[in-house]
Amino acid sequence: MNDTHPQSPSADSRESAVSLRELSKRFGDFTAVDRVTLDVARGEIFGFLGPNGAGKSTTIRMLCGILPPSSGGGTVAGFDIATQSEQIKKQIGYMSQKFSLYEDLTVEENIDFYSGIYRIERQKKRPRKEWVIEMAGLSEQRRSRCSTLSGGWKQRLALGCAILHEPSIVFLDEPTSGVDPISRRSFWELIYRLSADGVTIFVTTHYMEEAECCDRLGFIFGGELIALGTPAQLKGEFPGEIVAISCERPFEVLERVESLPGVRHSALFGAGLHLMVDSADQSIAAIKGALAGLEFRLERITPSLEDLFVSFMEERDGRRRG
Repeated sequence: MNDTHPQSPSADSRESAVSLRELSKRFGDFTAVDRVTLDVARGEIFGFLGPNGAGKSTTIRMLCGILPPSSGGGTVAGFDIATQSEQIKKQIGYMSQKFSLYEDLTVEENIDFYSGIYRIERQKKRPRKEWVIEMAGLSEQRRSRCSTLSGGWKQRLALGCAILHEPSIVFLDEPTSGVDPISRRSFWELIYRLSADGVTIFVTTHYMEEAECCDRLGFIFGGELIALGTPAQLKGEFPGEIVAISCERPFEVLERVESLPGVRHSALFGAGLHLMVDSADQSIAAIKGALAGLEFRLERITPSLEDLFVSFMEERDGRRRG
């Protein structure tokens, strides 16, 4: 990760792009976001992770001034999310996996349309349009209808339209969903460039390789922020060790090993399994015995972010059931 990104944002909201204190959102008896406290520094790439229904989108809607909080509060770009939503909307860009482009319009016409939406001054419209086209690498496609573009080109155009008005903070909600790995890599190169220019990036993603690219991560589960730190810091908090099992019949293997002593929890990973254990050295012999007669391969591996977040969810879920 780029070492120039700040790693420890100030708790002072005047120095933070986003500052939240005990932020909550309730819909009737259901609590979607539960007392989230968080600071994101200016120019930081902050990854907001969690399973579907965890509260990510609800949080972002409050930060963008679309939903009022039920309790608690916070600021975005120095403006209060409860009382200054119109000022916030002028300071932010937003892009989701749906891209919000007009398929029947050309690349240039989409940019012109958003110039009007953002009320960009007349003398700035052309230079901003040329900047977006160059930034997104769309010079050869500028007169092409959006409907003819690949997913990767649409993605870059959508980002360009979202930052046309030069926002200080950009919210990206699952922006790379459904595009190929090469397009995802190109997209992240654009994110790095924006961050280097001082733009704050607040991104949600399901891709753990993208999470590794963030300066810091927050993991939300059941509306609660249950983990916060750099990828390296979070990995350092992993409470056990991981044994990976490669096999042809993972479900049968899972049934044999998930109740073994020392196995905290197990999860399917691709065609195999990952077991979180107290001690790999002590568990491997027991695992081999339980799998006698099956073809498999065992190895102790370094925990990944996915292992870490599965562990966090299992622990928090266990507390609730207990």
